[in-house]
Amino acid sequence: MSTTFIATLVVKNGMEQQFEDLQRELSQLTHAHEPATLVYDVIRHQSKPSTYVVYGRFKDEQSFQIHQASPFHERLVPPILACLAEPMDLQMFTWVA
Repeated sequence: MSTTFIATLVVKNGMEQQFEDLQRELSQLTHAHEPATLVYDVIRHQSKPSTYVVYGRFKDEQSFQIHQASPFHERLVPPILACLAEPMDLQMFTWVA
């Protein structure tokens, strides 16, 4: 059974470009180095330009744990979190169909 997360992130005013650059790098590295990561998308809200959603789906829980422990995740997540105006809303799901 695959493991899925949806994270909603609100970025500090003026830090959107830095946030997007960091997330773009994390997404690209994830797709390049983690074949068991099925989806890793970062999207921006159309009418709230400081609000983003990250959607990640992994083959299984072990694949998610590998992602969390990757060197590029460890390097990029702290500066991503520093861009946030409020705590990230992270929700975990089980993919159904």
